[in-house]
Amino acid sequence: MHPTIAQALEIVASGDHERIAQILAENVRFLPPTYWATWTGREPVAAVLGHVGQVFSDFRYRRVMGSGNDWALEFQCKVGDLDAVGIDLITLNAEGLIETFEVVMRPLKTVAALREAMNARVMKDPRFLKYREALS
Repeated sequence: MHPTIAQALEIVASGDHERIAQILAENVRFLPPTYWATWTGREPVAAVLGHVGQVFSDFRYRRVMGSGNDWALEFQCKVGDLDAVGIDLITLNAEGLIETFEVVMRPLKTVAALREAMNARVMKDPRFLKYREALS
């Protein structure tokens, strides 16, 4: 397993944006399951993933598939009292840092609850006034 993927398994669900930032490329792209948009840049993506780590509970990776620079990490978690499963689709750059991080997740009811919880958290985080330009 690639060392960055091994680190991701350990820290992504932690909600520790500083540790998450260490494995992200400078121009990382994050594609969330909650809307059709992309976050770009290490600082804003680390902040978003930090909040996700606080919203998810009982998070665990179930399977890891991939090799080289392309990986799929299957997970299960809860958002409030709702169950979910999903996959983190990760592409690493030549330096071994995450350059693309796309999340697909189901069921829809849990994805909607995730969106609501994330919007509530982000609206209270002053960093996101600055990060608006990172969302396209």
